[in-house]
Amino acid sequence: MGKNYDQLDIDERYELYRLYESGISVRAIGRLMGRSASTISRELRRNSFPRGEYKPGSADRIALSRCRRLSRIECLSPLRSYISDGLAMGWSPEQIAGRLRLERSKHIVSVETIYRFLYRPAIRRAKLYRFLPRAKASRGRRYFKRRRAPIEGRRSIHDRPEAVTLREEFGHWEGDLMQFRTQRGNLLTLSERKTRFTLAAPLKSKTAEETGDLLIALLNAFPPKARKTITFDNGGEFAHYHKLTSELGMEAYFCDPHSPWQRGLIENTNGILRRDMPRKTDMKNYSPQDIDELLWAVNSTPRKCLGYKTPAEAFMQNMRCCT
Repeated sequence: MGKNYDQLDIDERYELYRLYESGISVRAIGRLMGRSASTISRELRRNSFPRGEYKPGSADRIALSRCRRLSRIECLSPLRSYISDGLAMGWSPEQIAGRLRLERSKHIVSVETIYRFLYRPAIRRAKLYRFLPRAKASRGRRYFKRRRAPIEGRRSIHDRPEAVTLREEFGHWEGDLMQFRTQRGNLLTLSERKTRFTLAAPLKSKTAEETGDLLIALLNAFPPKARKTITFDNGGEFAHYHKLTSELGMEAYFCDPHSPWQRGLIENTNGILRRDMPRKTDMKNYSPQDIDELLWAVNSTPRKCLGYKTPAEAFMQNMRCCT
């Protein structure tokens, strides 16, 4: 017998009343009504009179009034504004709730409370749920990719030091290239593994030479302790990785073919950037200032894995140790 978690209706409440008054146990009532014992127990506990007397008509009205009761977020304007502003900045409900705890706000709510608020019928009309990270995400059919020859002299991700995998040391990066359907420009993205700090810059083409030069330009701004290793996928645009070793002293590693999860950080970062730069994006419409503003939004968003600090805060804290 399957379990039904729908709300009890008035007919079921009259049936519950009849069985309960007959002295039948809660478990037996649940079996007879096709409900779980916890559902019956909760109904009797929440919708009875203070003296313990259960009346089906009154229980139905009590349950209805509870459903119509405003949530805590709706009753507190400052809390509602804080949550709305956080969603607009691309924060997830988990990040909002964690940031409230970190700031020791007097209005602290759980992640589930925020989700329930967003999907209440009265709030759905405001369409705040569209700001959720995965609200509009859909997985389409993947096109077939031809097998590419491996990059010559590449070092496997399995040879990477254990400290890199465990995120114990600062200065280890992951890199990727975001491409778009219009084929009008690309975006090179880099993320530091320990702090989740992100860099990005546009590329007119995805040649190995241009990509290698841009990587050196981006990473050369940091001291050697802040740029120790970098991990790529097997795209041909990273074939000039040896320039990083010769000019910056960085060791480069490559994940296994068709294994993007081995660089989960940069894949997740690209997913965040895709919210504002979907695959149909034309990079010609984005100025360097536009990209800087997107990066600021990513790097100023609190992360649970950082104790709800922002990547920028964590990165600057580690940079002070490098000087």
